[in-house]
Amino acid sequence: MSRDAVKFGRMSKKQRDSLYAEVQKHQQSQECAGLSVREENGLLLDLPLTPEDGCSEYCNLDMMGGSGGSSSSSQSSPEQTNFDFVDAHHSIKHEYQLLHDSGLFSHAILNPLPEGCSLLEIERITQSVLKSHIETSQYSTEELKRMAWTLYSPEETSSYQTKTAEVMWQQCAVHITNAIQYVVEFAKPITGFMDLCQNDQIILLKAGCMNVLLIRMCRAYNPINNTLLFDGKFATADLFKALGCDDLVNAVFDLAKSLSRIQMSEEEMALFSAVVLLSPDRPWLTDVQKIQKLQEKVYLALQRCLQKEGASEEKLAKMVSKLPILKSICNLHIDKLEFFRLVHPETAYTFPPLYREVFGSEISFPDSTEG
Repeated sequence: MSRDAVKFGRMSKKQRDSLYAEVQKHQQSQECAGLSVREENGLLLDLPLTPEDGCSEYCNLDMMGGSGGSSSSSQSSPEQTNFDFVDAHHSIKHEYQLLHDSGLFSHAILNPLPEGCSLLEIERITQSVLKSHIETSQYSTEELKRMAWTLYSPEETSSYQTKTAEVMWQQCAVHITNAIQYVVEFAKPITGFMDLCQNDQIILLKAGCMNVLLIRMCRAYNPINNTLLFDGKFATADLFKALGCDDLVNAVFDLAKSLSRIQMSEEEMALFSAVVLLSPDRPWLTDVQKIQKLQEKVYLALQRCLQKEGASEEKLAKMVSKLPILKSICNLHIDKLEFFRLVHPETAYTFPPLYREVFGSEISFPDSTEG
């Protein structure tokens, strides 16, 4: 981590005990909806990162969750969980209201082209986002289909289940870090992103990278057997038992299932990811209006993409309806990470610097030499 980065502050025993009790309470809960919003800011992120060869964002996505107790909900449909807040049969009007209330979009863009914006510019944005999406997706759709039935054997699954929590969390942190690098590379070519000040680029990436990973995750999900690609093979939720985060991993699998049902094209997924990333509602942004205009253009490109492909407004509404679920899972991931840091601070301190910067908190590490 850069020496210029904000340092973790030390917590008193009273604060640590209080946080421990609070996180433990959340861990026992089976709901995400009530989780508080945590925003990370002020930490430096190295933008020129390049993804390492042999790493896929898809095999990294599912690593943020694991199962530690009962895994019964892993086979349940999204509609049966607490994470699908919007019924598929709700009206389009209600879905667009979600767009207003989600906190990720400033407002629904249902008007003609914004002033000073041409169809040619919208097309350029579409192509730049799609090109970047394809270039930062290691596996093509065809490759993923060929790999779909490469599954972990029961013996291999059992081997993962017997790992210690420290080993499994460390492995997850490394894979998620590699996935974050892909999101950084995805963001940079988006028209207008690199024109933002570095502060705003960092804030948008830190606040939105996990959302993008979760959206992309559905590409590497097999709905037939409820498995996700993990380190070269498709795994069930049971493989992640050692993490001790049953509710989180089940939420991730349920989201993958519900996103796969929407059947987004590569272009739709790319533009949806970009719109989520370019959220002008993140705290501490410098040029909110500039980001809002960028988001409006990308969102308009998404609308026109759906129209071009003959998709109905209902499809867009279904995509928008996943925003609260994305937000809840991101918050739950932070919640579980903070709990792990309390129980295993030494292991948490060895997590990759980028992972710690993106998901950093005010919790200190006992062997830190600064702060």
